[in-house]
Amino acid sequence: MKVTLADVKANPLIDAYIRKADEHLAAIGFTEHGYRHVELVASIAKNVLRRLGFSQREAELAEIAGYTHDIGNAVSRIGHETAGAVLLAPILTQLGMEPDEVAIVCGAVGNHGETTGNPVNNVSAALILADKSDVHRTRVRNPDAATFDIHDRVNYAVVHSFLNVDSPSRKITLELTIETEICPVMDYFEIFLTRMLMCRRAAEFLGCTFHLNINGAALL
Repeated sequence: MKVTLADVKANPLIDAYIRKADEHLAAIGFTEHGYRHVELVASIAKNVLRRLGFSQREAELAEIAGYTHDIGNAVSRIGHETAGAVLLAPILTQLGMEPDEVAIVCGAVGNHGETTGNPVNNVSAALILADKSDVHRTRVRNPDAATFDIHDRVNYAVVHSFLNVDSPSRKITLELTIETEICPVMDYFEIFLTRMLMCRRAAEFLGCTFHLNINGAALL
C-alpha cells in the first residue's frame, strides 16, 4: 500500500506526538517545532527531490519523513531523532506502508540529529537540507527581546529564508536575509556551523554542491 502524507496526518497518535513534542520544547525554552515547522520541512524535502529528478515516490517519502521527523521530542529532546524513528516504525507499519519504505523513512528520521546524523539515503539527505534550512523570525516564541538567548536572537534576525535548488547546475543554496543590527553574521555561524556542514554532506549525497548566501554575499 502506498501510504501518503494525508494518511499520516490523519493518524491521531502522530498528531498527538507533534502537538506534545512542541509543547514539551516550549516548556524548556526551545524555538517552535510544531505544525508550522513540520509542514514546511515536509514541503521543502519533497520539493528538493522533485526538482533534482528523483522519483515521485521518494519525494513522497521525504514529505512523510519531514512531517514526522520531530515526534521524538514528545519523549525527550536528547536523542529525539532515535526516539522518533522508534515511535514511527509501528505506526507506518500499521498504516500499511511497505517494510522497505518504513526502513527508509525511519532511517531518515533517525539521522537528522545535528551531532549524530548522516545522509544515509536520498530521503534522509532531503530531510537534513529541509530541516536545517528552517531559520526564521517566526520560530521565536519569546516575546521579550531583552531576554533572548543566542538561538532566539539568530532566528529573530532572519527575516527571509529560502532553499534554492538549481537543477541544471546541481547547486543547492540557502539564501538568508539577516538584520545585522539584531545579530551579526558571525553569531549565525557560531551556532549553525554544524548544520551547514550537515547540509553540505547531504547535498553531496544527492550529487550537488551546497552554498550559503547571506544578505546577497556568497559565504559558502
